[in-house]
Amino acid sequence: QVQLVESGGGFVQAGDSLRLSCAASGRTFGMFAMGWFRRAPGKAREFVAAIRWSGIGTNYADSVKGRFTISRDSDQNMVYLQMNSLKPEDTAVYYCAASTINYSTHYYAPQYNYWGQGTQVTVSS
Repeated sequence: QVQLVESGGGFVQAGDSLRLSCAASGRTFGMFAMGWFRRAPGKAREFVAAIRWSGIGTNYADSVKGRFTISRDSDQNMVYLQMNSLKPEDTAVYYCAASTINYSTHYYAPQYNYWGQGTQVTVSS
């Protein structure tokens, strides 16, 4: 089992920055990738970013490319999502996820088998 706990959400103005953190515990040695997803009110959950636990290889949704950066600290079992130039459309609950399966890419929610509880990000215009 892997436990994931997100933190760092909040209420910000458009153009501001936030850094989300995800602390992983438990059987972390089996993880191949970590990802961030989000769910906006009235919308489906969507992929935001992913990183292989080795640190080699990141992927981003087109909507966040150039603004968000995913990183990880394998020694601390932490994954981060640095979000810059935030827009009102970034408002959502952000979820951290872990995959213990070695896919070539990790864009899709069913590829992840562990999820955090989520942290709310609200961006005001």
